[in-house]
Amino acid sequence: QVQLVESGGGSVQPGGSLRLSCAASGFTFRVYTMGWYRQAPGKQRELVAAITYGGSPRYADSVKGRFTISRDNAKNTVLLQMNSLRSEDTAIYYCNTNYQLTDYWGQGTQVTVSS
Repeated sequence: QVQLVESGGGSVQPGGSLRLSCAASGFTFRVYTMGWYRQAPGKQRELVAAITYGGSPRYADSVKGRFTISRDNAKNTVLLQMNSLRSEDTAIYYCNTNYQLTDYWGQGTQVTVSS
């Protein structure tokens, strides 16, 4: 079955960096678009970044120039490098893929940006 396991969250001061990792299994990772979403308290889940099977990225306007998504098809892993973090980036971050018309999510990893 499809499994997505996130890691790398934590607490950081404004301006700091974190790298999130998502380990995927149970499907042919290299042919699927992968995404990172986040959900802050009281807000809807939103797309942060996505990367196609060919490696083309797209980003939410709020993170452009600060976040970088990448994938390692040999390791079935998708990464999210987050730099210049702001308090408004505080949220639970989720890894996502749409496999056979079904959305799959990881358990989420908490990112807290605070001084």
